[in-house]
Amino acid sequence: MGFLDPNASLGRKFGSIGVALNEISTRLILSRGSNSEIPDAKQSTRAYQHLKKFRTELHLPDDVSVNVLETIPEHAGLGSGTQMSLAIGAGLNELFGLNLTVRDIARISERGARSGIGIGCFEQGGLIVDGGRADTTLTPPVIARMEVPNQWRFILIFDNSGQGLNGNGEVEAFKSLSAFPEQSAARICHLLLMQGLPALAENNSKDFGNVITEIQQSVGDYFASAQGGRFTSPSVESAVEWLGRHGALALGQSSWGPTGFCLVANVDKAEQLLREVQSYFIDKADLQFKLVSARNKGADIEIRPDNSGVDEVNYNSSLGIGV
Repeated sequence: MGFLDPNASLGRKFGSIGVALNEISTRLILSRGSNSEIPDAKQSTRAYQHLKKFRTELHLPDDVSVNVLETIPEHAGLGSGTQMSLAIGAGLNELFGLNLTVRDIARISERGARSGIGIGCFEQGGLIVDGGRADTTLTPPVIARMEVPNQWRFILIFDNSGQGLNGNGEVEAFKSLSAFPEQSAARICHLLLMQGLPALAENNSKDFGNVITEIQQSVGDYFASAQGGRFTSPSVESAVEWLGRHGALALGQSSWGPTGFCLVANVDKAEQLLREVQSYFIDKADLQFKLVSARNKGADIEIRPDNSGVDEVNYNSSLGIGV
């Protein structure tokens, strides 16, 4: 949902706020007894690469296979790579009794280079604020974690015609940006600490939403030169603006997008607004809308004590920036 200080004016770079989500998730099964082979499916190939890295770093045997049941859309701003990597690491941790923490797994898989939202959401769920990176930071620390009201809903807006910046493109984009204004970082932190988090604690969706919208506008304008505007996708931007005019709150883009999001204060209103926006944008074939809820717990790991020794790891996505 936004960076706090991309420029490290106080010595800590990035810092971010994000929310774990249900209804869109990474689910996979790890099992022993057969050698892994590189599968044909793209997402399964990604999973195999993560598995291979953990096996190499942790000196694990080769007789582990991974079966991907469900994945978060890739390069859509929902932390798909982080959740895939942490899920595989957590599964291996249980499968081999390695006694690793989520932070250990994140360091091995080199996650959390900027935002720590994906790691924090995997650990705890809920709304996460991380404290960014200092020179000695291994993974960004969680400095606030709060429950999200059960009746709140988010509408996600996908643009299936493109992807957000990632890989080398993301690295080069950060290099090209000017310094983030110190007064903007101060404003974001002031808003979050003295309005956004108290509003969340008091179930005040309007004030919380106003804070997220302002943070998103500030951060979106900062990244505009790298992503082509406040939003990566003009179509998503149009849909988010329409939703805002019809009562939605917390308007923004997750990470580099192109996925947009908004908050609706209760289920009935969210379902009505979802139907209306789908009808209004019915001619936009590349736009897809999905209603999701906040997830107030971390990853689910199921250990099946049968002959196959199967672990199932189920983790849901996170709204973040640079996850």
